[in-house]
Amino acid sequence: MRLKGYYSSGQFAKLASVSVRTIRFYDTQNILKPSMVNDNGARFYTDEDLKKLQQILLLKYLGFSLEDIRQILVTDTDSRQLKNSLALQLRLVRDRIEQMQLVEDAIVRTGEELENGGDISWSHLLELIHLTNMEKSLAAQYRDASNLSARINLHSRYSTGKEDWFKWIFRQLDLEEGCSVLEIGCGDGTLWTRNLALLPDKIRICLSDVSDGMIRDVRRTITESYSPARKGESSQGKDIFSFRTFDCAEIPFEAGCFDLVIANHVLFYCEDIPAVLREVRRVLKKEGRFICSCYGAAHMHEITDLVQEFDSRITLSAERLYERFGLENGARILSEVFRDTEMRRFEDSLLVDQAQPLADYILSCHGNQNQFLCDRYREFLTFVEGKVKRGFPITKDAGIFICRL
Repeated sequence: MRLKGYYSSGQFAKLASVSVRTIRFYDTQNILKPSMVNDNGARFYTDEDLKKLQQILLLKYLGFSLEDIRQILVTDTDSRQLKNSLALQLRLVRDRIEQMQLVEDAIVRTGEELENGGDISWSHLLELIHLTNMEKSLAAQYRDASNLSARINLHSRYSTGKEDWFKWIFRQLDLEEGCSVLEIGCGDGTLWTRNLALLPDKIRICLSDVSDGMIRDVRRTITESYSPARKGESSQGKDIFSFRTFDCAEIPFEAGCFDLVIANHVLFYCEDIPAVLREVRRVLKKEGRFICSCYGAAHMHEITDLVQEFDSRITLSAERLYERFGLENGARILSEVFRDTEMRRFEDSLLVDQAQPLADYILSCHGNQNQFLCDRYREFLTFVEGKVKRGFPITKDAGIFICRL
């Protein structure tokens, strides 16, 4: 006798076109538990479980490990999160299509060389191996994009200030007609997608990142963000932007070719900050400016306090990034390379009244939190709900340095 709204293991497996053995395997791996187990030990599943299974199967097809899938699914607890996840998965599918097209080209070139009796281009074969191995980076790219989205989302939804970070940063750039701009570590390009309508005429912007996957992603995002009106303008449109992948400690441009270089929350991740600053100085024009942003010591300290109250073993960052480059020591570090440095603080704070976005943010951090939270996620979410029910205030301590040669 079938229970209303529930499927037996066999019925559930048939709906998803997988074996019962697969269903049982995901159960033992704590990836997909049944919604109900009766007194006889029979397992039953719901339509919501079916949606989750479909997502698991897609992630598995994309090459994710079981641990990757477990961590991704932890945050997908409502339709908004599922929508975000599907959008990111679509980007990954597009990445795979692009990669397979490049693999096809490499195979065709090698086959033509063999057919024509010429020497085989070993560089083409090595390229083929490289492109095939790029598949292994998909999970890391997903996590990077997903984590960045979670962090931006918290600030966008709960900032108390009159102006969001990306609008404020853009105003500080003071862009002029015809200027040339380089952004190092551009991330997902939010600085530009939120301000496309404000760009002056004849501007040229190069967006760069150390990640090939991030650059592919931002190229698509920028292209899709243009309105039809901007596309029709003679000197505007997609020609404004170019995209490059490189390490910002070795910028592949000639000296003195940019009016402005931007590093938005980037420097504290760099292994050799002085080397990056020397490269920035080299590619700036004589009257050019370097604008870089960072955090201060008090930035969002309430979140650290919250997670450590829940479990004192949790560290949200392997190191204190503001100690490497922050509002307190940034001017001193920059003064070793630039003649004039001005600091401007961003006035804002957060007031969070929902648990899920805050939990998403915490899971997106670079520390060890997933090690302790994934198996206790429901308990943790309930804990966070208790903290935010009357509003949870969070300090924002961030700003920029404007540097001149």
